[in-house]
Amino acid sequence: MSLVCSTARIYADALLGKPKEFFDYDNFTPQLESSENYSITQKLGRGKYSEVFEAIHIPSKETIVLKVLKPVKKRKIKREIKILEVLRGGVNVIKLLGVINNDILNVTALVFEQINNVDFKHIYLQLSEFEIRFYLYELLKALDFCHSRGIMHRDVKPHNIMVDQKHKKLRLIDWGLAEFYHPGEEYNVRVASRYFKGPELLVDYVYYDYSLDMWSLGCMFASMIFRKEPFFNGSNNADQLVRIVKVLGTTEFSNYLLKYNIKIDLESHEKLCNHTRKKWDRFVTTENEYLVNEDAFNFLESLLRYDHLSRITAKEALQHKYFYPIISKVKHQHAVVSSTSVLSKAGHIAEIEELELSSA
Repeated sequence: MSLVCSTARIYADALLGKPKEFFDYDNFTPQLESSENYSITQKLGRGKYSEVFEAIHIPSKETIVLKVLKPVKKRKIKREIKILEVLRGGVNVIKLLGVINNDILNVTALVFEQINNVDFKHIYLQLSEFEIRFYLYELLKALDFCHSRGIMHRDVKPHNIMVDQKHKKLRLIDWGLAEFYHPGEEYNVRVASRYFKGPELLVDYVYYDYSLDMWSLGCMFASMIFRKEPFFNGSNNADQLVRIVKVLGTTEFSNYLLKYNIKIDLESHEKLCNHTRKKWDRFVTTENEYLVNEDAFNFLESLLRYDHLSRITAKEALQHKYFYPIISKVKHQHAVVSSTSVLSKAGHIAEIEELELSSA
């Protein structure tokens, strides 16, 4: 018997009715501009597939960020550019400003907006309870937006999040592994970073969907509230699965395999042993207890589930009780802005009436 194919619970038809050119990156030709318009000022960092620089756009004198892509398959580069174009202007998604191709060096560089960034990987285990709620809420906005456009990020992790703490801005970055979601399509399981890989990737389930991003977010959330990084600390992919089963339980894992008719090799099965499901309060210590409560446990439980179809969606998560303090603060701010606007308008009308009376 073959794998049972599942379909995303939400946004499964996001690309339905869209013209083929909306998602067809194979036949996509990016618009390019001259590299002479830019002057590099400093190197910011490097990753597996790119090097990142701060630069000046000479005509506008605007500071931007250049992501110089290392030589990889042209198809992968076109996919990243196409996805960034589809997501341009999306809430909390890094904004692509342009694409440069240097024929002499045979490299492609992506031009991005600059954010006064603090590396989220360095601060995400130091955030206050309110900040955890706030930044996760902002991240969920970005995920709901990209999912609604038919796109899976497939590499959600602290390193791919930029935060401007001063202005309370967040951007989801690095869309190099992102892909368009078509129900029933088989996807590469060699995506996401090890500590954030969903169980579906670790058992070679190829019909995954947006819910993969929600598992990755759950791993981040567990690290943030329990101050344990990484939360599932596997030494390799096989060990990563063992670490997950030790927490979520062997029986539950077997039920998951059975539901989707997933087969794993005997050696992997023997390594898993027999583990009972752990309660989340087992990870509470005197150092992290101020960060956890029933709402946090409930939210974490909704994310870290073997069965991808039972995980909470980004859209649903934005309404979760854990975020009520953020939602209520936003509503209060809107109310203050609205009342200020009404008072200002009323004052303006009073001034006009006074002028009309005096001129009469």
